[in-house]
Order: sequence, then C-alpha cells, then structure tokens
Amino acid sequence: MKVTCIGGGPAGLYAAVLLAQQGHEVTVAERNPAGTTHGWGVVFWEPLLASLREGDPASAEQIADAAFRWDGQDVEVEGRGRVSRPSGGYSISRQRLLDILTARAQELGVRTEFERAIEPGSELDADLVVAADGVGSAHRRAQADVFAPTVDVGTNKYVWLATTKVYTSFLFAFVRSSAGWLWCHAYGYDDGHSTFIVECSPETWRGLGLDRLGAEESRELLERLFARHLEGHPLIGLPGDPDAPLPWLEFRTLRCEQWWSGRTVLAGDAAHTTHFAIGSGTTLALADAIALGRALDGAADVPAALERYQADRQAALVPSQRDARNSARWLEDLERYIGTDVDSFATLLHRRCSSLLAHLPPTVYVKAREVAERSGAARRVWSHASALRRSALVRRGG
Repeated sequence: MKVTCIGGGPAGLYAAVLLAQQGHEVTVAERNPAGTTHGWGVVFWEPLLASLREGDPASAEQIADAAFRWDGQDVEVEGRGRVSRPSGGYSISRQRLLDILTARAQELGVRTEFERAIEPGSELDADLVVAADGVGSAHRRAQADVFAPTVDVGTNKYVWLATTKVYTSFLFAFVRSSAGWLWCHAYGYDDGHSTFIVECSPETWRGLGLDRLGAEESRELLERLFARHLEGHPLIGLPGDPDAPLPWLEFRTLRCEQWWSGRTVLAGDAAHTTHFAIGSGTTLALADAIALGRALDGAADVPAALERYQADRQAALVPSQRDARNSARWLEDLERYIGTDVDSFATLLHRRCSSLLAHLPPTVYVKAREVAERSGAARRVWSHASALRRSALVRRGG
C-alpha cells in the first residue's frame, strides 16, 4: 500500500516508521524546512517509553538516551513559600525527537519531503493519506462536514518560551503583578535549556500591556516578574521579528466526531487536542500512530481497520480529555484557589483534574481529601462520589 503522511510532527513520523516496518511504501510531506519546529521541550512518562520500545525498539532507545529526567514537582506562590511533592517524568527537545524519528523513518526507506505543502484535493499517488498536519489542519477543514470538528477556546492567555536556566524539578511558580497573577510551567529538557510557559488571565495580560508590547519588551517584563525563578537567565522566544508581539495564544480544545473519510485519516493534533497543563499532547499523538499501525497491520479491509482505529482512540482519549478540561478550567478559575495557604494550594493544584473539585469549597475539598487518605471507608465514599461525577459528565458530554 502507498501511504502519504502529511505533516512531519510526532504523529506523522511515527506512523511512517510503523507502516514502513509493515512493508508499505511511505512518504512524509512536511510544509516547513527541515529543522523547523514550533515548540521547545515536551514531556512524557514511562508508559510511553514502554509503548515505543514495543513498536520500534531502535528509535525508542535513542529517545530514552536523549531524554532529560526531572524529579519532583515544586509549587511556589509568591510571598507564601514553596512546597515540593514527589513526582517524576521525562522531557526531550521537540526538535531532537523529530530528528530521531526522521532519521529512523529514512533508515526504513520512508521518503521525507520538506518544504512540500500538499493542498486539500491535490491528486496524490497514495492509497492512504494520514493527515497529521496539526490543530489547524487544512485537510480536516476541507472535509469539516464529514469530520465534524468542534473547538472550545479557553480564556487564559499563554506563551511558549524557553530559558537557559535548567529546572531539574517541574516548577509551577505563581507571581503577583500590578495587574494580577501570572504563573509558569517550567521544566528542563536538556542539559542547557528548559521550557518556560507563561500563563495568565486576559485581564492580567491586557493590564500589563502584553497585548501591545513587542517581543523583546514582553520578554524583559516577564524576566523581571520571574526574576527570582530565572536567577539571571534569559527567556528565549522562537525566531522571528523582534518588534512583533510574542505569540500569545488561547488554547483550542479540538474534538472530531469522525476521524476518517475515504482514504484520509486524521492523527495527532489534527484529530484532537488536550490542554498543555497535563502534558499529554505528544504522548497522545504517538499513541494515535501506534493504534493506526496496529489497526492496519495485515488488514485486508482498510475501511474496517480505520473504523477500529477511530473507535479505539476515541475511547482511549476520554480520560485524558476530561482531565485536560478540568485542569484548564481550574487555571481559568485561579482566583477561587489562590487565597489558600501554600500547602493547601499545592494539594488543589495537584488535584486540579478532579471532577469534584469545582463543586466543593476549596478548603472543604482539602480536608475531605485528608480524611479519605487516612480512612479506608472514607476513601471508598470519595472514590464512589468521584466516579458518579465523572459518569454524569460523560452522559452530558461535558
């Protein structure tokens, strides 16, 4: 079978690797030049490494060798101190990940074509087209009546930056400005760099003038606000016009009712997105590729295989989508939680994916969690209440 993967991100490249292993003739078309990426470091956990080792041990070992290990999670609220909690995971430069997957795909005979934009409706010599061209996928938009996408736009503003300060623990730092609270999601991804995402409410963003300042002025302002956490290290933006504003965004949560149509199948951010606060975007994109490869392996009936792929991934995504939705809403409702003491706040932040949290006063939630952790009976009651709430959300589709 001839396969064209549109998009040279994790989903498109890993799908190419797995399908080439099955003997298919695969081409990856990426509209950007080689070496171009739109992010810094990405996070993942041990279960993903296990899945990658099963799918393609050669690239999995390279990814494991290149991964940066971070231990612990630090939560700091300005003026109230810092709380450290046990945690751990991996991160890797997005560009390094793409380089590993590109080289592995080429090793397996995949044809990789950079600076090639394939417009919807183009004539392709392919039996299957994997549209993995991101959240703005032109190929999904061209068949919007079939794929039936819905997009929920968040209210908070955020910007992806990097810094030469290396964080060996995952850091959430909340700082108070003259216009309100800002916070960072920061974690090392190699020996010399960390991802540094800044997030705030739209009111704080406008109040600080971040809607008007150029990139350099904005970075200087953010460096002053987070000076204690950066310890003299600079914030780094993606290359571009130094006089242009920083690329602040509102997160777009995408869902699609249908993931395939004819010979086109969606994967990665073209099919779904989950808020960055749960760190699952890359993991879910690679999981799509794994599921697609598994469904097509030896399949005589490709439409039936694509239907299995869709059913598998839509069901598997439900918990992540729920957690991401709850996490994003928690951060959008920060004022509800920020007034608590730092220990309680750290607990609330750690539990932000809970479906119960928005329905209990924050201090009541913290005390109830403490009781549940000490008592087996209380823990069972708590689990039952949480399950009921999750079931109600699933029934409502919210």
